[in-house]
Amino acid sequence: MRLSRARAGTPTAAERVCSILAAAHSMTVVSDGHHTELRRLDGTGAMGHFHLHAPCRRDGGQAAGRVPVRLELTDIAPTSVRDRLRARVTVAGLLAAPYRPDSGKGTCMEFGQAVLEDAEGRTYVTFEALEAAEPHPVATSEAGMLTHLVDHHAELVPLLLRLVRPLPAAGVRRVLPVRLDRYGLTLRLEYAHGHRDVRLPFTTPLTRVDQAGPRIHALAAAARRLSHSGHLLT
Repeated sequence: MRLSRARAGTPTAAERVCSILAAAHSMTVVSDGHHTELRRLDGTGAMGHFHLHAPCRRDGGQAAGRVPVRLELTDIAPTSVRDRLRARVTVAGLLAAPYRPDSGKGTCMEFGQAVLEDAEGRTYVTFEALEAAEPHPVATSEAGMLTHLVDHHAELVPLLLRLVRPLPAAGVRRVLPVRLDRYGLTLRLEYAHGHRDVRLPFTTPLTRVDQAGPRIHALAAAARRLSHSGHLLT
């Protein structure tokens, strides 16, 4: 089990969970023995139907009359990388009444716990940490920005390899952006057998979505200033 903290220049688990909740267009609601696939295509996001509330303290720890509920979300890379599943998020809690997917009203959910699962393991996020965190400025725009980078500025992506330290081993078959957050851009380097992710940090974290494009172009400019160190792509 990991604690909700992060290395310098990387998002905390709470920030990642908060961003995934903000950007998700679908999720699975598990309650009262039923699995419901919930999709929100009206721009509000899948979580727009749920309101998370702080856990209540009860004498004896009982939750009489409450209905357990679990929200399951997946974070999928928007680009066509290998292993596109970036993370899974599970938010467990209690409802005052059985869940009704056809209800037009918002559903109040008493928070129990949030769990982030990714390639590095499982991390538990408290309500206090989640409440204090904010989604990345690019959370709801990340998919469009990364696909735009690949589709319209493909020449920049292999150029950014010059910034990777230590230098990647020879034999990189393909490189694609796999993640964008307030702190930087993550590239996935694919080899004949396996892959690895590398971080390219921004000089300062993003505070607005319109800063993302200039930050990426600044990385490209820094890469151009470096001498070419050999052909990394096979």
